[in-house]
Amino acid sequence: MMEARFKDRVAIITGGAGGIGAAIAARLRAEGAAALIADLDSAAAQATAGKMGGAALGFGCDVGAEDQVAACVQAALDRFGRLDIIVNNAGLMSFKTLAEWSGDDWMKVLRVDLLGAAFFTKQAFLHFGSKGGAIVNIASVHAMETSANAAPYAAAKAAMLSLTRSTAIEGRDVAIRANAVLPGAIDTPMLWNNPNVKSGAETIDKRDVGTPANIAAAVAFLASDDAAFITGASLAVDGGRLARL
Repeated sequence: MMEARFKDRVAIITGGAGGIGAAIAARLRAEGAAALIADLDSAAAQATAGKMGGAALGFGCDVGAEDQVAACVQAALDRFGRLDIIVNNAGLMSFKTLAEWSGDDWMKVLRVDLLGAAFFTKQAFLHFGSKGGAIVNIASVHAMETSANAAPYAAAKAAMLSLTRSTAIEGRDVAIRANAVLPGAIDTPMLWNNPNVKSGAETIDKRDVGTPANIAAAVAFLASDDAAFITGASLAVDGGRLARL
């Protein structure tokens, strides 16, 4: 049985219905947290929450819509009475050349991959309690080293690291910590449906493929009091792949 590092704490995990998000939610629940699982697919969010017991709530939320983000946070407060942790995991990755991306294409990705985290960060400052809390942003190694045809995703993830630093600076006086995790190649549909991977343009060594549980473990550390003196940091969880790129 895992240590209850998050007893009496409440977490929101975006993009929490499957993959990395569901693994994060399961890890935080296993360590005692109540969890609101936010996902664009409301039914999937509720189904995932249903597998985790009574202290879990599924909620349909488009993270790129600020009013829906506010409603999501209010749902957590109404159900659990407080909010201590936000994990900004929801992500969208599309593939076109720079010559093909339209303004609408860019905004579709940026709204999910960057503005969603910004909207939830605002809510953290408004609704975390007097003891503060922790924000963990799920960025990507694409924030540091990227590949062709994914410019908006890479740009959004790079900007998320800057948002993390800004949050750490502004959060210091109100006990809000913010850190980022940079997953590498993780065994999820997003990896295997990547057209660069499918075509062989980007080769993946099996030793470089991690699991959603690997990311969840890093998130749980950064969200916990074990990381009380860590804020504004970016942690690559990639099996060392980034170090070799």
